[in-house]
Amino acid sequence: MAAQPVLYLSHGAPPLADDEVWTRQLATWSADLPRPTAILVVSAHWEAAPLAIGATTTVPLTYDFWGFPEHYYQVTYPAPGAPELADKVRKLLRAPGMPVHDDPDRGLDHGAYVPLVEMYPDADVPVLQMSMPTLDPRELMKIGEKLAPLRDEGVLIIGSGFFTHNLSAMNVGVHGAPPSWSSEFDDWGNRALADGDFDALIDFEHAAPAGRLAHPRTEHFAPLFVSLGAAGAGARRSVIDGFWYGLAKRSWQFD
Repeated sequence: MAAQPVLYLSHGAPPLADDEVWTRQLATWSADLPRPTAILVVSAHWEAAPLAIGATTTVPLTYDFWGFPEHYYQVTYPAPGAPELADKVRKLLRAPGMPVHDDPDRGLDHGAYVPLVEMYPDADVPVLQMSMPTLDPRELMKIGEKLAPLRDEGVLIIGSGFFTHNLSAMNVGVHGAPPSWSSEFDDWGNRALADGDFDALIDFEHAAPAGRLAHPRTEHFAPLFVSLGAAGAGARRSVIDGFWYGLAKRSWQFD
């Protein structure tokens, strides 16, 4: 079995489902990937320390957003649970000073199910979500490194965030020209990833133009570091680019 790639994707909000371009991009991307045996998602929307593992049998959805039209709360995604994957994650990550907790009632948040609905619409691949116990890039890379062996077992590891994320500074329409802080950070991050400049990426709040404006809080960039840790030194390529309401939807595949 060939090793699975690792993804970092910009997951959008529930209205992503209404964007014909973006949904087509996600569907095309997944069609080109080897079929995974299971999917492990680390989302910007679940921070919990100690590290926690979500539902492993019946996997509900967590509608972790407010003020949207009712139909967004009616979306379903009945993916199978992944109890065997959960066991493997526990074994890989448990260490002195690093406990792993179970949260069996915690379902897939929109950082997980919104893109998966587009990428694997049949909901026939087992899915497991785990929390981010920290936002420290170096610590997240270490977690990704420990998860890397799962790739050889057919597990698709997805870090789900948003390449730029400042909701209070969104001031354009869905496909309007992005603000300079978003386009400048996107360009910088794209070049840093292409060049493998991980030191700069780790220090993105200071090294990037408008780093703290593009990410006033860093949880949406943080899943990238889990993906980078799991990917190692493989090839890297940007698969999706462009902007959505001024936010960079850039997404990467690490082979």
